[in-house]
Amino acid sequence: MTDMTQIPGCKPDGAWAHLIHVLRENPVTLLSFGMFGFFLLQAFFGAYLVPHDPLATDAANALQPPTWTHWFGTDNLGRDVFSRVVVATRLDLTISVLAVAISFVIGSVLGAVAGYWGGWIDAVLNRVLDTIMAFPLFVLAMGIVAALGNTVENIIYATALINIPFYARLVRAEVNIRREAGFALAARLSGNSHFRTLAFHIFPNALPPMMVQVSLNMGWAILNAAGLSFIGLGVRPPTPEWGIMVAEGANYIISGHWWVALFPGLWLMLAVFTFNLMGDGLRDIVDPRRRT
Repeated sequence: MTDMTQIPGCKPDGAWAHLIHVLRENPVTLLSFGMFGFFLLQAFFGAYLVPHDPLATDAANALQPPTWTHWFGTDNLGRDVFSRVVVATRLDLTISVLAVAISFVIGSVLGAVAGYWGGWIDAVLNRVLDTIMAFPLFVLAMGIVAALGNTVENIIYATALINIPFYARLVRAEVNIRREAGFALAARLSGNSHFRTLAFHIFPNALPPMMVQVSLNMGWAILNAAGLSFIGLGVRPPTPEWGIMVAEGANYIISGHWWVALFPGLWLMLAVFTFNLMGDGLRDIVDPRRRT
């Protein structure tokens, strides 16, 4: 049998080969990526695939249990719960991804600079991070949103701010350990500047543990946004959002209308579960030492 890797032009790309290797090696990672794809499908195409308008009310069909017409039942205003749950995926994932991206970039830069150069920069950064983490982080997010207004943008900024210390401290520790490593010294001796050594030689080796943190923070960010909405400081009704839907449905659990809160809560749980499972897989994918 002919080896495809021996045929010119048929050798698989290194990055794709490594990704496939990681997914084959770890079935849990494959499952988590499949679930992530399921949520991405809803985020991009859910608004076009749902059977009902998520904002359309129908008082005559209020609080109807799950049926073939309304798969997840209807809420107190007769709105289709399934359509609202699916459409809400885009907003919740957007808040999570943007908040984590902002905190990742800012925290990585601050932590890398502090860990590599140390001195007064390191001392000042540590005091600032200690001050942020002295507050209960959800309470701090509540205060920021209450002061600035409960818009989607402010929810993203508040969620990003409370996550910055995690990345800054993690990157600082990883860079501080590796700045005197043999490969870093070799990079500097070969003519690389301090910035290039930090950016292209040290920082990539700090990415694996950060990917686990990114995955966990994605779940935390969704929970934070849902929590703010649950207490009335998040996204405003009637916008479909998982936290709002759980809060609205909680009032009807005692009366036996369990589906109004159950299904948005289930989607929220599955999203957080997905991101928690993805951590180890993302770490293996970006780890330079595991390249196949």
